[in-house]
Amino acid sequence: MPLAPAPTTADQAPRPSARLPLRYLSLVPAAIVIAGLYFGRPVLLPLAVAVLLAFALAPLVGWLRRIGTGRALSVMIAASLSVAVMIAVGFFIASKTVELADELPRYQSTLIEKVQSLRGTTLETGAVERVFSLLKNLREQVSGTGRAPAPPPRTAEPAPSDQKPVQVEIKEPELAPIQIAATVIPPIIEFIVIVGIIVIFMIFILLHKEDIRDRFIRLAGPLDIQRTTLFLDDAAELLGRYLLSQTAINALFGACITLGLWIIGIPSPLLWGLNVAILRFIPYFGVPLAAVVPVLLALSVDPGWTMALATIAFFVVIELIVGQAIEPWWFGRRMGLSSLAVVIAAAFWTLIWGPFGLLLSTPLTVCLVVLGRHVEHLRFLDVLLGDQPPLAAEEALYTRMLGDDADQAATEAEGFLKEYSLCRYYDEVVLKALAIGQADFNRGVLDDDRAEKIRNTTRLLIDNLSDVENGDAATAHTRPGCAVLCIGGRGPLDDGAAALLVHLLQKEGVDAKLMIEHEASAAARDATSIASFKVMCLCYLDAGNLSRARYVLRRLKHRFADAVAFAAVWGSRTDSALDAASASAGYTLITSLQGAVESILTSLDRNSTESAARAAESKPPARAPAVA
Repeated sequence: MPLAPAPTTADQAPRPSARLPLRYLSLVPAAIVIAGLYFGRPVLLPLAVAVLLAFALAPLVGWLRRIGTGRALSVMIAASLSVAVMIAVGFFIASKTVELADELPRYQSTLIEKVQSLRGTTLETGAVERVFSLLKNLREQVSGTGRAPAPPPRTAEPAPSDQKPVQVEIKEPELAPIQIAATVIPPIIEFIVIVGIIVIFMIFILLHKEDIRDRFIRLAGPLDIQRTTLFLDDAAELLGRYLLSQTAINALFGACITLGLWIIGIPSPLLWGLNVAILRFIPYFGVPLAAVVPVLLALSVDPGWTMALATIAFFVVIELIVGQAIEPWWFGRRMGLSSLAVVIAAAFWTLIWGPFGLLLSTPLTVCLVVLGRHVEHLRFLDVLLGDQPPLAAEEALYTRMLGDDADQAATEAEGFLKEYSLCRYYDEVVLKALAIGQADFNRGVLDDDRAEKIRNTTRLLIDNLSDVENGDAATAHTRPGCAVLCIGGRGPLDDGAAALLVHLLQKEGVDAKLMIEHEASAAARDATSIASFKVMCLCYLDAGNLSRARYVLRRLKHRFADAVAFAAVWGSRTDSALDAASASAGYTLITSLQGAVESILTSLDRNSTESAARAAESKPPARAPAVA
């Protein structure tokens, strides 16, 4: 007798696989790169600064080499000039700071009076003091350091009047010179060492630029040297353009600040102009940091508040003009970075590398954007950080159609129509968006409700653009009696595409009517339902439905024998087989709205000319006058 299988306990039950899905495994390289950037910052940060300075000095080195100076001598001259400029700027800032420190005692009394006046005002109102007292008590209670509430006062005999409280003053011992040196000198030495490492890296990169470039190409793209070389050239060009542009804008900003502070009357305006020109390389925080000391000086120099308010207003106005008007226009056209990319990059690199990461965030982001443009697997970097629209115009319109948002679609269309005609917009954007919807319907992912939203949005979009002229409005003229029947096929969006043709024909003065396929067939059977049409155009978005065109047009031909027949398959490519099939079926094949409008207008004009000629022939000749 076979034994029954033992019951499976909870511990013996099969467990799901512990393997991670592939979509999560793709995040592992990104995590490794971020961890390497964070833990390798002692080496990577000076190297990144050196690379940036090397890009900045590369044009100077190239110019020195072109005039006959050797490679090594050119690099040493460029490096020496850069170090000399940094030392000169540092010496100028230090000397002016010392001079200003000697003058500060003169302004100390004014600043103290302002502080006392503010303190007196807050003490009179008591609101600020109560707020600070409440916050202090809450902090003490949360941290557990608060004292127990004092017991209610007891009635006791007053203390003798001759007993006075003893005032105790605690003073910290003065530091010895050796202690001061031990506190100040190590940070200075560390800074000098970092600067020395950066200069050494920079000289090495400039000396071996071609060799480093070749090695990078060998490691990164040996199978596609052309693309890797193009990436390096684009990165070098964009970085050089960024540094030159940012330096020019910051110099202009510093000059404006210097002139403004001199007019206001702030001491040492050239120092603060140079300071803001340097600190402005730090995104977002550079200008506020540079404005702190001039505002404090304004408070110290002026007994009133006018100078301080004028200084703040001047910084704000200049930053709004340069930061919100000049820079977005300049960098948007030349750098290829979106404003969102600058914010994200500043937060990311500050988190990874601290303040120096904030300083390097924009150049590093430029490199990432260029890398995303040339490496297929990193294309998401260009989408996230670049300034190119994330969706093509037809894809963006398709999303508006799915959301039944005709107003936003019309707003985006107006931007396109500033440069191009209405017919081109319909051809290159709207028809392509409808073709995407047709493809989704064929795949079974577009239901009837969403198809109805697309049709409704198309109709509303046409209404919103009804006042837009299609090219030269002077060419449009009314064609009386020239009726055109535009027929939408049986596809869910064919009538929307036919409505575009109707709108364009009406812009040209043509009496165009829209019907769907079964309505046109019913009208053909009823001889009294509709007037005679001169042109018929059957519209399809799917080329697979073209085989139906010959039968539909044949039924309509019985009703309108003199009409010219067209079949439109929007966006498809014509070939000899399709042309032969259309010729044998008695219709003309067209693939674009521009071609449809031109062909229909030509047919109507020809028909009008022939009708006028027939009328002239049928008119009886005039009698000659009788001779007396």
